[in-house]
Amino acid sequence: RPPRSTPLYSSAASDVYKRQKLYKAGPYADFFAEGVLVDDLLTLAGQIGVDANGETPDDLKGQMLVCYENIRAILEEFGATMENVVDETWFVTDVEECMQQVGELFRARETIYGCKPEVSQTLVGVTALVDPALKIEIKFFSCCDLISFESLGL
Repeated sequence: RPPRSTPLYSSAASDVYKRQKLYKAGPYADFFAEGVLVDDLLTLAGQIGVDANGETPDDLKGQMLVCYENIRAILEEFGATMENVVDETWFVTDVEECMQQVGELFRARETIYGCKPEVSQTLVGVTALVDPALKIEIKFFSCCDLISFESLGL
């Protein structure tokens, strides 16, 4: 195999790193960012149903509500709201349980968004999450074209 002719991180990639704004918090702040903003794209790490006090509800809906509270808090760090969300992915440990409650879950989701959300949404069944008590993790992409770095003090 011939030697690599370009460095692993090209100048285009390093330019992205220069333009990104990070939000790091929580016990894993040394390992990854909870939110990354590059230009007008804001990505959030998957959020789990553990609240600020370290508590996890036992039920799927309760965990989902906490996930969204965590998501809203990170969006606020970037001056964004649920209106900026364009895509969400739910990772659940029991798809059948989720689908049995989908009406109730989506009604609660509409309350969180303040309307029927106009976002793309994917549901993925997984065998486990980072903690055995967890039933759901939610990952988001947001478009923040109306947010200026100056308004964030960045």
